[in-house]
Amino acid sequence: MLKTLAVANYRSINKLVIPLGRLNLITGPNGSGKSNLYRALRLLAETAQGGVVNALAREGGLDSTFWAGPENITRRMRNGEVPIEATVRQGVKRLRLGFAGEDFSYSIALGLPEKTLSCFSLDPEIKKECIWSGPFYRPASLLVDRDGPMIRAREGRGWEVLAQHTPNFDSLFDQVGSFRTSPEVLQLREFIRRWRFYDHFRSDTDAPVRQPQLGTRTPVLHHDGRDLAAALQTIREIGDPEALQTAIGDAFPGARLNIAPLQGGRFAIEFYQEGLLRPLSAAELSDGTLRYLLLVAALLTPRPPSLMVLNEPETSLHPDLLPALARLIIRASEQCQVWVVSHARRLISALQQDEGCNCIVLEKTLGQTGIVGQRMLDEPAWYWPD
Repeated sequence: MLKTLAVANYRSINKLVIPLGRLNLITGPNGSGKSNLYRALRLLAETAQGGVVNALAREGGLDSTFWAGPENITRRMRNGEVPIEATVRQGVKRLRLGFAGEDFSYSIALGLPEKTLSCFSLDPEIKKECIWSGPFYRPASLLVDRDGPMIRAREGRGWEVLAQHTPNFDSLFDQVGSFRTSPEVLQLREFIRRWRFYDHFRSDTDAPVRQPQLGTRTPVLHHDGRDLAAALQTIREIGDPEALQTAIGDAFPGARLNIAPLQGGRFAIEFYQEGLLRPLSAAELSDGTLRYLLLVAALLTPRPPSLMVLNEPETSLHPDLLPALARLIIRASEQCQVWVVSHARRLISALQQDEGCNCIVLEKTLGQTGIVGQRMLDEPAWYWPD
């Protein structure tokens, strides 16, 4: 699992190094930087999907996403002795993202392109990528090094050049992966590709999940929840059906769920509630009930990811459902690493009852996102490659 997450020069995050555990709860007041930290993690995930440059472009490019404050905030600025003002930049302009894992660690640095006549001159470029062994970077632990267009891998006491003309918009994960020369690239790429994000379940009246859908075995719920019925039936057949019924009964006492096969291979949800003479279809369920079922299908997946990220899962849920949701999240954290972004007090309180919960409270000081109570010596060891 991830041990450390590091972000520099991304939106409100000037410099941030976060220790991570099996269950991570990110909270803080509105505007403290929770969404920016979540977006940074999504950008990291895009490196293994070939879309990190496109993702930055959709956010307005590097100029729009780069830290807007001074390069360094001095002690006198923090104390209000001198105003916050621009200084002469000493280093190059780089947006940096990285993480330390149990086996390998990774970082990427993106910057503005050199002067060019291309129509894509505003696209950010990948300037530096590194993979190393161990929790923090040391030159001796470096395994794969990408500097501009050249990628090299350690070979004994020397280096082997893997590529010399890598496009500046492609990650090294898109270019190399030979088991003979760089097995760590393949391993790390697949590790990142197994990250799973759920932040936009559709539950509106026109959402596909409210209509019977063609069903095939679905061990992984789609990010918008369209294949909910098939995912729930998959849990019943090859997952943990008892946990599924427990999760439903925990939130809705006396309720039970059935998946009805229809003609043409379509599946329909039948939700039985105590006191009703017929089951409710997905089209009849409230937004909160449907969203809870979506979260159940995501968290009870028969194929756990390496990292599951839930962004404000409390949306549309009644506060009485949040303790049951917390128990589901804690259970899921026993199978994979979980990251939860939330500001719902009842969900936060319930998650904090688990002794393994790593609660990270964000705050913003002088426009900069930080961790409440974290001082310099509290940060995990982290060094950016030169």
